[in-house]
Amino acid sequence: MTLQHKSHNPHITHMERQNQLVIGIASRALFDLGASHEVFEKEGVDAYCRYQVEHEDVPLEPGVAFNLTRKLLALNNADPENPRVEVILLSRNSSDTGLRVFNSIQHHKLDIKRAAFTRGESPFRYVPVFGAHLFLSANPADVREALEAGYAAATILPSNNVGQNETSQLRIAFDGDAVLFSDEAERVFKKGGLEAFSDSETQAAKEPLSGGPFKNFLSMLHRIQSEYPPDAAPIRTALVTARGAPAHERVIRTLRTWGIRIDESLFLAGMDKGPFLQAFGADIFFDDQEKHCASAQLHVPTGHVPHGVANE
Repeated sequence: MTLQHKSHNPHITHMERQNQLVIGIASRALFDLGASHEVFEKEGVDAYCRYQVEHEDVPLEPGVAFNLTRKLLALNNADPENPRVEVILLSRNSSDTGLRVFNSIQHHKLDIKRAAFTRGESPFRYVPVFGAHLFLSANPADVREALEAGYAAATILPSNNVGQNETSQLRIAFDGDAVLFSDEAERVFKKGGLEAFSDSETQAAKEPLSGGPFKNFLSMLHRIQSEYPPDAAPIRTALVTARGAPAHERVIRTLRTWGIRIDESLFLAGMDKGPFLQAFGADIFFDDQEKHCASAQLHVPTGHVPHGVANE
């Protein structure tokens, strides 16, 4: 799709928009802005602005979240008149320096029409106005602001695995505690250790966990999945957790209570997550713990969720 493609109905009703999955993404998550960001860090904002204007006709290379974005937008191909997904650019660039970003969007044929350029300020305030279910940024402060306000958000980490999963299916993997679920169980682990955690989870096996910051995002993915036969869904999800038996039961029962399907569940009992995420072929993985993210980003695109007790 190009920017000129009339796939988005300008008269979409409020109800139709409520049924859309809306993603807000920063320019440094979508594209590789390493060279220009280095100019900013070394020479300041004025040099950065000059650099971007001088290079505005040079397309930016894909960034860590590019492949994820491309596959999200491809979900609209089934019914272009009723798009299921919208991606919105939320950028700290000014509109002047952001012209290079929009030119790159057009070059790569991404159907992104809406944007907010905030010239150095946090773009978070536009997340609720646009109704975004997920905010992806390279700026940890902006991500924390979104999470504290109750929105799913992640800091996109550097990775050499920009397009590892080259299949057309969108594959998204999640950690459990403090991401899909609240951090209530993780707090028990931090305070009392593994034995206290296992005992607590066994006793509470039939009590559903509270939802974490990514519950609503997973619910929207599930809604799109439900429109397809299970063996033909364009989205596949996975839970990849450090939990093992007997702490597995509460997780399974929680998802059952929510009425949300997870296609694959990996209970690793502390094993390194990275190789399993590579085997799954994740287009992105979300985790709250930096040690798990460090492993994951060696294998797949990764978003750190600075939420919960592990990040206090």
